[in-house]
Amino acid sequence: MTISMYDISVAVFSTRLKALGSVLTAAEENATERKIDPQVLLAARLAPDMFALTRQVQIATDHAKGAPSRLAGREVPKYEDNEASFAELQARIGKTLDHLATFSASDLDGSEDKVVEVRLGGREVTLPGLQYLLHLAMPNFYFHVTTAYDILRHNGVPLGKQTFLGSR
Repeated sequence: MTISMYDISVAVFSTRLKALGSVLTAAEENATERKIDPQVLLAARLAPDMFALTRQVQIATDHAKGAPSRLAGREVPKYEDNEASFAELQARIGKTLDHLATFSASDLDGSEDKVVEVRLGGREVTLPGLQYLLHLAMPNFYFHVTTAYDILRHNGVPLGKQTFLGSR
């Protein structure tokens, strides 16, 4: 059985972003119920040297839109990173999902050995497509999605594994 680059990228990113949207919906509802200013949650972070919730969502969507674009040889869409509300983060997720919907399996399948160049920490990194996806893009995507969930959970939003997985 051959693994489809589409199935392990676009399909996964789409499903996980929808689940992240559910996590953000639960957080916004919880803030309303608890009479907490949503900005408190949007600015929350797990440690002083980590990014806040808003930036975690922005970076997760950056990886989700960037990986398939690079693998398909398309330009990566640029977002302004100016979201300041739950609604704006949801719109960013929606925009990313719309971008992901423009890909088909034929755009990505066969990109396992395609040379992908990305800039990391001020240096250029070159990897074959499969290694880029599995060892750079996906781990970074999951790190930021998980950190967004953890920030909210740490701040008392009643989230469970089912919400993280998208079964809410």
